[in-house]
Amino acid sequence: MKRLPIDDVWPDLRDALRAGPNAVLVAPPGSGKTTRVPLMMLDEPWLGGRRVLLLEPRRLAARSAAAFMARSLGEQTGETVGYRVRLDTRVGPGTRIEVVTEGVLTRMLQEDPALEGVGAVLFDEFHERSLHADLGLALCLEAQSLLRSDLRLVVMSATLEAEPVARLLGDAPVIASDGRAFPVETIYLGRSAERTAEFGPHFRAGRAGALERDVAAAVMRALTEREGDILVFLPGAGEIRRTEALLSAERLPSSVEVMPLYGSLPAERQDAAIAPAAAGRRKIVLSTSIAESSLTVEGVRVVIDAGLMRVPRFSPRTGMSRLETVPVSQASADQRKGRAGRVAPGTVYRLWSERDHALLPEARTPELLEADLAQLALELAVWGVSDPERLQWLDPPPRGAFAQARELLRRLGALDADGRATAHGRRMAELGTHPRLAHCILRAHSLGWADAACELAALLGDRDLLRGERNADMRLRVDALRRAARTGSPPQGADPAAVRRLLAEARELRRAADRIVRAEGAASGGSAAAAGPGAPAAGAAAHGADAVPVGLLLAFAFPDRIAQRRPDGRYLLANGRGAVLPGAQPLSRAEYIVAAELDDSGTESRILLAAEVSAADLERYCAESIAAEESVEWDSEARAVRPLRRIRLGAIVLKEGRLAHPDPESVRKALIRGLQEAGLEALPWTKTARQLLARMRMMSRFGGDWPDVSEEALLSRLDEWLGPYIEGATKLQDVLKVALADALEGMLTWRQRQELDREAPTHITVPSGSRIPIDYSDPESPVLAVRLQELFGLKETPKLANGRLPLTLHLLSPAHRPVQVTRDLSSFWSEAYFEVRKELRSRYPKHVWPDDPLSAAPTNRAKPRGNH
Repeated sequence: MKRLPIDDVWPDLRDALRAGPNAVLVAPPGSGKTTRVPLMMLDEPWLGGRRVLLLEPRRLAARSAAAFMARSLGEQTGETVGYRVRLDTRVGPGTRIEVVTEGVLTRMLQEDPALEGVGAVLFDEFHERSLHADLGLALCLEAQSLLRSDLRLVVMSATLEAEPVARLLGDAPVIASDGRAFPVETIYLGRSAERTAEFGPHFRAGRAGALERDVAAAVMRALTEREGDILVFLPGAGEIRRTEALLSAERLPSSVEVMPLYGSLPAERQDAAIAPAAAGRRKIVLSTSIAESSLTVEGVRVVIDAGLMRVPRFSPRTGMSRLETVPVSQASADQRKGRAGRVAPGTVYRLWSERDHALLPEARTPELLEADLAQLALELAVWGVSDPERLQWLDPPPRGAFAQARELLRRLGALDADGRATAHGRRMAELGTHPRLAHCILRAHSLGWADAACELAALLGDRDLLRGERNADMRLRVDALRRAARTGSPPQGADPAAVRRLLAEARELRRAADRIVRAEGAASGGSAAAAGPGAPAAGAAAHGADAVPVGLLLAFAFPDRIAQRRPDGRYLLANGRGAVLPGAQPLSRAEYIVAAELDDSGTESRILLAAEVSAADLERYCAESIAAEESVEWDSEARAVRPLRRIRLGAIVLKEGRLAHPDPESVRKALIRGLQEAGLEALPWTKTARQLLARMRMMSRFGGDWPDVSEEALLSRLDEWLGPYIEGATKLQDVLKVALADALEGMLTWRQRQELDREAPTHITVPSGSRIPIDYSDPESPVLAVRLQELFGLKETPKLANGRLPLTLHLLSPAHRPVQVTRDLSSFWSEAYFEVRKELRSRYPKHVWPDDPLSAAPTNRAKPRGNH
């Protein structure tokens, strides 16, 4: 067996695992950590004949690693070394090393938390920080702590920051290998890795854009400048197909073959892409980040890196996930670069500039911090953990996203009121797909639509089958897949391999669902088994044997995305968000739809995939999400109370009608809310009521126990002082009949009323005998407007509020025009009166203007009687 760099550090790793249960192994690509360490563990005494589990983040890497190790032993896969990945398992009774994908480990732990028969779990390429890797490590650490102190855990990576992981593993030793890498020259081509936005329209339109043209140009340059096979990193399958088309148009030499490599390709095409090129031939492999780590593409001497990758991002604001194209991290770029130096000196062409490289993030953000956490929350609930803080994490799940995930699970019936996994939730987790899809499949199974639900789940878990189809109707995709299953012919323009894969996925989901339902039926004495194949199908019978209610199936999976058409053609989702179908299409006329895929980049989400659902189906099959609501509301336009009965599905109102016998107290409170919204000025203010309010405000200025009658206080306490006077009223028109003065006076005690009349009277009697009204418009400065002659003989200014507030006197001429304003009448008589007297005598000569106004007789007439 050829010696590898990892062999040099194996003694250190071996000693560490003999001394303690955990270790961290850091080794660059090509050092042999993935394929050599599990084999070297087989003879360790602590393993005691038990199995080694090697976790790989991708199915291709798992199958490739297992095949390589099996060949090194001279065996076939499934003997000493086997693998377990979704839809494909090759293990036998003598298998000692199982290479598994991370989701498979989660299922193994849920079925056997002690992992009996397993001696070690190796987490390969942990730097990728996938959600299932973080979850698997957290569950393994708890299993080790509570059940299996002898279980060995090894975290392995090429670019891992080892110290935090070592601390998480109980200050585990860190073993590092220098590896064996040849020098790689880096050539920067100048495209900015940040300029991802410009690619979006090209992606959606399905046309080759600037990105693909730049990549194709770099490939052509590398073919002439460098030797060896070329590995090209692109963000997704769409970019790979468009770049492949461009290269095909370039009339490549006959010795050059272009091969795609991405996760949804059939296994045989993936294997062909990573196999060595035939003698005398060159290979160009167009790959996603699948080839970034834990996978060797034989013969590669040149890497061309577009600097982009596609990652799922979850938005707690909308509760939805979307794939985003983002720049790679520096660590990922270095991983990709290293692929060119595995067998000989190589070259990497980076489509961005050296300056932009320094601006890239150092490492990728853990998926746990950005992804939809519904599946993680369900797995934790099945494990028996409602609070993730109970477990050990490198980065704990974000609280907001985790809370939203639990709320969704409750809505799907996976969690009970206390947050524990229900029997239905355990079945959902066992199915191993996203909780939304698992709930849909299990619910549809009992209604006779299991096949359709499994096909729908397969379609939703993959890329759009009808790429480039502008019609968002999901029924087109389901019908196309079902036709392909019947005829064996894929839809026009669809990838035949993708169709085969989708049908295989649907069949596997159906088998798993049947298995779960049978087990449940056996456990419950057969009652649940009635939902299996050939059983009565209530839903199918109601719709017709061949009808597939795609919209209803989507409603099972996405109850929060059931949508109602608004008058303007846009849609309101059950979760309260707005959404719109792009362009005019048949679905645009549907009253109700269910959105399966949304782009939530704007204020209103763009509906990418959806299906129509009938109101009758919603009422019949989604009753658990529908609630009757009685409300008594204020209609600001009608200025009246509206008692309503609504049938709601989340934010959607399915039906609305008048509530026949509303609660009188609710009506009164709604009326009060409406009056508060309208403001004080909407009330029936009379001159008397306004004066009373002003008098009360004046008295409250001087303390005591006077009620607060400011505008804010009156509005906030409207129910207290006005409520008793509007019993039976239902609209503003009824309130206009209320005597506000009586309502305001009702706020006062008998003593306060007496004091108000005494200290803030409505009128005051002046020396002439006239009863003059006081103007309280400004409670801080009440005004008495009186003719000057009527105050002869009055020495001091009249005062209110027990002598604390002098009146502001507007002294008037005989024609009631103001001649002086004063709050100090005594000073006016002694100082200003004589100047005023001169003017008044000239203007009103028939009136008496005495030299001594304090001894003169007051009068309210033009001139005193008897004075001729």
